[in-house]
Amino acid sequence: MSGSTSPAPSFIAVVPARLASTRLPNKPLADLGGKPMVIRVAERARESGAQQVLIATDAQAVLDAAREHGIDAMLTRADHPSGTDRLAEVAAQHGWSDDTIVVNVQGDEPLIDPALVRGVASHLASNDGCAIATAAHPITDPAEVFNPNVVKVVLDARGIAMYFSRAPIPWARDAWQPLSSAQLPDLAALPPPPASATVYRHIGLYAYRAKFLRAYPSLTLSPIEQTEALEQLRAMWHGDRIAVLVTSDTPPPGVDTPADLARVRALFGSSA
Repeated sequence: MSGSTSPAPSFIAVVPARLASTRLPNKPLADLGGKPMVIRVAERARESGAQQVLIATDAQAVLDAAREHGIDAMLTRADHPSGTDRLAEVAAQHGWSDDTIVVNVQGDEPLIDPALVRGVASHLASNDGCAIATAAHPITDPAEVFNPNVVKVVLDARGIAMYFSRAPIPWARDAWQPLSSAQLPDLAALPPPPASATVYRHIGLYAYRAKFLRAYPSLTLSPIEQTEALEQLRAMWHGDRIAVLVTSDTPPPGVDTPADLARVRALFGSSA
């Protein structure tokens, strides 16, 4: 992984694990080579050098699996609307100091690079004025740039996020000028973004200061968050800054569908 190379600070990795899933029920407990997926994720988080790894779940079955494999875990409320809200409950219950760095390692990322987990923690530690750190990598394929499921981020001169969007940002005016609002682009015929307008794909990995996590549940929903369906925009709407670690590496995809699960199981040598 390219990006920050400063020594890793002391940080805590929390793996939120919600048992209910519309597309893939009981996903955290899906078997990957003899271990539940959430355990595989926690093991990757351990490799990052985290001071502590903790699974936060709404299900007793996940808690039992964590304890069976020697991973710290705690039960949280079942009604959290997001993983960030679940982390906020964990931070409140543990009473961590304001500057404690907490990395949210999503429970469906069994292939997450431990160096990237460590990298976002280090990046937040080196950006005192930011409440959050995340990651991104450059993309040039127009199919990804115009895909609303691929979240893009625009950075300022210091690498601080200016905006996140599902739209193609920044808009390459000269390259894409012929497009009208009434037509879908022929993606195969589009040129890539010019070098002067790098498009960054957001990677959904976050490091937070515990002070922000405790305040998060009291932040009101923002119009841009609701419009884009991107919860990180709530923090920006309320004035919190997000530092972005730029890496040249494309992270492996997570597990959202049965097809994703079959692909990852093959890597772990499991077909269960």
